[in-house]
Amino acid sequence: MSDRPFKVLGIQQIAIGGLDKTKLSRLWVDTLGLTMTGNFRSERENVDEDIAAIGSGPFKVEVDLMQPIDPAKAPKVHEPQLNHIGLWISDLKAAVEWLTTKGMRFTPGGIRKGAAGYDVCFLHPKGNEATPLSGEGVLIELIQAPPEVIEAFAKVAG
Repeated sequence: MSDRPFKVLGIQQIAIGGLDKTKLSRLWVDTLGLTMTGNFRSERENVDEDIAAIGSGPFKVEVDLMQPIDPAKAPKVHEPQLNHIGLWISDLKAAVEWLTTKGMRFTPGGIRKGAAGYDVCFLHPKGNEATPLSGEGVLIELIQAPPEVIEAFAKVAG
């Protein structure tokens, strides 16, 4: 039995970066049929993103279609290392504390508000000597699940 004080409940988002989000939208919205639900722009994060979705309610998954505001500046959302997957977490604060004790490397910034308004933090894709655990090549966003998502997943899990 694990001492893990949190659960990974499901996928909240998949984020895909490219130089031109209109091409991404043509694939994900026009061709595959996802619904456009919003957008987000952040100079600090150098991102201009459209938010598409599939599913509904607590089982809705966002597909964030990102392009850089300035392709020459960092972070470069169009480079593969910033493509990422977001996971609903039952207790983000407990997860970060526990993972820190296990030697997990996080990206700078700690827990903060994400584009969708939820508290988030990121597992770094690469470990180092001080913090050897990592996303093993994948940038992983941990997202605090709101109560309705926690309840819905509890019902499905039984």
